[in-house]
Amino acid sequence: MNLARRKRLLLPAAAVLALLAGALPQVPAQASAPGVPAGWTRVFLDDFTGAANTGLNTSDWLYDIGTSYPGGAANWGTGEVETMTNSTQNVYQDGAGHLVIKPIRNGSGQWTSGRVETQRTDFAAPAGGKLRIEGSLQQPNVSGAGAAGYWPAFWSLGQAARGTGASGWPGIGEIDIMEDINGRSSEFGTLHCGTSPGGPCNETTGIGSGERACGGCQTGYHQYAIEYDRSVSPEQIRWYLDGSNFFTVNANQVDATTWNNAVHHGFFVILNVAMGGGFPAAFGGGPTASTTSGIPMLVDYVAVYTSGGGTTPPPSGKAVKNANGLCLDDRASGTANGTAVQIYTCNGTGAQQWTYVEAGTTLHVLGKCLDIPGGATANGTKLQIWDCNNTGAQVFIHRADGTYYNPQSNRCLDDPSGSTTPGTQVQIWDCNTSGAQQWSLPA
Repeated sequence: MNLARRKRLLLPAAAVLALLAGALPQVPAQASAPGVPAGWTRVFLDDFTGAANTGLNTSDWLYDIGTSYPGGAANWGTGEVETMTNSTQNVYQDGAGHLVIKPIRNGSGQWTSGRVETQRTDFAAPAGGKLRIEGSLQQPNVSGAGAAGYWPAFWSLGQAARGTGASGWPGIGEIDIMEDINGRSSEFGTLHCGTSPGGPCNETTGIGSGERACGGCQTGYHQYAIEYDRSVSPEQIRWYLDGSNFFTVNANQVDATTWNNAVHHGFFVILNVAMGGGFPAAFGGGPTASTTSGIPMLVDYVAVYTSGGGTTPPPSGKAVKNANGLCLDDRASGTANGTAVQIYTCNGTGAQQWTYVEAGTTLHVLGKCLDIPGGATANGTKLQIWDCNNTGAQVFIHRADGTYYNPQSNRCLDDPSGSTTPGTQVQIWDCNTSGAQQWSLPA
């Protein structure tokens, strides 16, 4: 799906892969949860076994409502025309083990539909390991004029999008596992990253597979998946359809900072059916008066796995609280290099949602890392956020004594003089285990 002013451009005919003849063999809908593949640990599963016409388990999922994230781009940043709801007219379990997301047009010609996200934002590849996001879905079974404007999607966003209106898109990372438009019985896989427009990832189009055949994907269930693999060099993201790897992006296709900002953090998973917008417009447009209302995307299950580098994804998306009761905060939710890191009243915003990753040595927020300017080592050096770069200036190890220790400077993360004034910029200082250096660990 598209975020923040993204639009799809019609590819030249020569760039669109010819659709293969014949349908893919149908993947049977699972009567129960799929087994865990050898060598993997399952960290999330929903196979939608709720009673007929019931909503989702809100411990696992949240509903996106309206036409944008709070404070985010209008029309979800894509130009789509529907209003998302939490109504069981649009989003419900069917009692037979499926999630149904159904776009509906009312008598006035206005569309409603559904968009849901996992509550968890910490689905991440462990350092040296792998992440797999997988689902079995049936695309809306509609084609021709009746399909104009349909845009079903199974995708993921970097955790820094949560609570920030996805304002850091595309740098915060987006991995589109499956998109189909206008009932073409095909699919697209895409990585979004870098800057927009243009940039290293060719935004607003992204680094994509182009259109790939998906014969039978509207009439039966098929398995769509991505694997982000940090056990190989260069790192890779691989896209799969029914177990076949049809597209791969390598880390060395972009610069290291762009790659790290896009993928070295947690993700959350999204399922939705949009109507209209830039992507369908690039392939004929819609919806129109001929578009058929009420054709659902069906989801059999969604599962997330990790492998290697530990058995669970890194903890993420939590406040780091000082002994004084104030929270570590990215000033004004800034995303520019050099933005001050301060203490501030705990408020649950994205500016305080820190992720402790890179094998437990770096603190990430809004796609950036806690950083010592210039790798300085002097007492009183004030801290900032900066592009994650794996240098010693960004290593902060949470120790048993409650301190965050930076080995390069041999100093600790410190609240100057134990201040209780919101807005005080934090620093490094000789480690002393005082309250000014007592910080919680995101968990």
